Amino acid sequence: MEQIHENNTIDLAQLLKLLRRHIGSLLIWSLGFAIIAWGVSSFMIQPKYSASTQLLVNQKTDEKNIGAAYTLQQANMQVITTYKDIVTSPKILKAASKQLANPVKVVKEAVPAKYETLADGTKKLVKKAQPAVLERSGKSYTISATELSKAISVSTQQQSQVFSIKATSDTPEKAQAEANAVAQTFKTEIPEIMSVNNVTVIADANNGTQTFPNVRLFTIAGFVLGFVICLFVIILKEMLNTTVRDDEFMTKTLGLTNLGQIDHYHLSNSFKISKVTKTPSSSRIRSRRV
Repeated sequence: MEQIHENNTIDLAQLLKLLRRHIGSLLIWSLGFAIIAWGVSSFMIQPKYSASTQLLVNQKTDEKNIGAAYTLQQANMQVITTYKDIVTSPKILKAASKQLANPVKVVKEAVPAKYETLADGTKKLVKKAQPAVLERSGKSYTISATELSKAISVSTQQQSQVFSIKATSDTPEKAQAEANAVAQTFKTEIPEIMSVNNVTVIADANNGTQTFPNVRLFTIAGFVLGFVICLFVIILKEMLNTTVRDDEFMTKTLGLTNLGQIDHYHLSNSFKISKVTKTPSSSRIRSRRV
C-alpha cells in the first residue's frame, strides 16, 4: 500500500502502528461481539436437530449365476435415483404421517382361523382366529405430508446401493421419529410399487443431533465481525484527523524546515508563585539617611 497523504490513505506501516496503539480496543470489540454471537446462537435462535437412517434395496438372485448377479447389482445402483423420488412421494409421506400420528409396532402377527372339512363337505372351526398384538412404539406427532416433505431429504453415494434418509426437526426425538417412520413406510410400500423383494434398514435413526445453529461458527464469526468493525472505526477516525502529530509530516510532506522544538513542561499542583512585596522608595531613602 502506497502512502498518499493527499487522498488521506494509510500505508501498511501506519496500519501496524494503529493496531499496536489500539490493541486493547480491538480485543474488547472482538470479544464483545463473540460473546453476543454466542449468546444469540445459544439462547435466542431456535435450534434444529437432524437424524438419519440408512437403507439397502436389492433384488435376490441366484448366487450361482455370477453374471446375472453383477448385472442386477449395476441395475440396482442405477435406480437409486428412482428410490429417492419414491421416498419423497406423497404416497410414502402420507403413510408415514399416519404412522407418526399413531406409532405402533406388531408384537405378534394375526393368526387366521383354521377349519376342518367334514365328510359331508361342511367346514368345522378347529381354531379361532387371533388378532394381531400391537404395541405403542413411541410418542405420537401430528405432522402433515407437506410438512414432512420439507423435513425429509435423501442422499445417495456413487457406486453404492445404500442411501440415507435424513429428517430435520425442532427436537431430537421428533427428528428420530420422522426418519424411522419414513424408512419403515418405504420398506413396507416399495415391494408393491416396484416389486422389490429385499429391503433392509441397515441403520435405524438415533436421537437427533443439533445441526443449526453452529454455536462455534457463530462465535468465530462474531469475533471477526467485531474486529473488522473496530478496525474500520479506527481507520476512519485516523483518516479524518487532520492535526499535525509528528515532525516527519512537516518536513517530508509539506517541505518545511525544522527550526527546533519547544518542550512542554508539566507543573505539579503544588507549584506556587509567591508575590514579592515592594517597599516604598521614601522609606528606603530614610533608612539610608539613618
